[in-house]
Amino acid sequence: MVSTGVDEMQRYGSQAGLVIAMDGPSGSGKSTAARRVAVELGLRYLDTGAMYRALTWWLTDQQVELADTQAVLARLPEPRIVAGTDPASPQITVDGQDVAGPIRTREISNSVSTVAAIPQVRERLIGMQRDIIAAAVAGGPGIVAEGRDIGTVVAPHAAVKVFITASEDIRARRRSADLAADPAATVDTTRQEQALRDQRDAAQSAMAADAVEIDTSRLSLDEVVDLVVGLARDRQAVPHG
Repeated sequence: MVSTGVDEMQRYGSQAGLVIAMDGPSGSGKSTAARRVAVELGLRYLDTGAMYRALTWWLTDQQVELADTQAVLARLPEPRIVAGTDPASPQITVDGQDVAGPIRTREISNSVSTVAAIPQVRERLIGMQRDIIAAAVAGGPGIVAEGRDIGTVVAPHAAVKVFITASEDIRARRRSADLAADPAATVDTTRQEQALRDQRDAAQSAMAADAVEIDTSRLSLDEVVDLVVGLARDRQAVPHG
């Protein structure tokens, strides 16, 4: 079972580096905003969802039946997943292979929830994520970590917590646009797949009690970034300009 407070506090709680936790569902705009915030504030960046996607991609490539929990757990120690933290060019590799493209397909998007729901998978990847966050805090000004359950589980002591959301229609349209190369990824199909994934991910999608919710439905990317950067500067005395 994943611990939620003491271990994470011991790893970086006494350090001065800033941790910004950005949670929210797919299509809400959190990934793009998180990268921009990291660049603006000179922080590192961690896409935790990419790590679950990378594992799902590897299991699929190895023809492991994702619904067979024991089969997944038997192979879990094998892949070497490395998540880069450069917001200008975030990388994700498995055994040295760049998988940034392959992990963004509809197949992986529709399968990742099955893998991410396994407690042992979460324990392994959350441990890795906490190590990355701790290294960024100890060795630099901090990090923006985005995904699901960042503010509640991965980094509950983050100084800034934001929950990025948007209407179902806006999210479906954004996600469909991201998948423009796939003719089957219509807005209606994407909306249906999105609803199913939201249901599967519900257990990992709670908003932290002390998070600030930002609905991006009617906001530009610049406006979202300005809001998060403003929160960081207010709460952690991050220098302006």
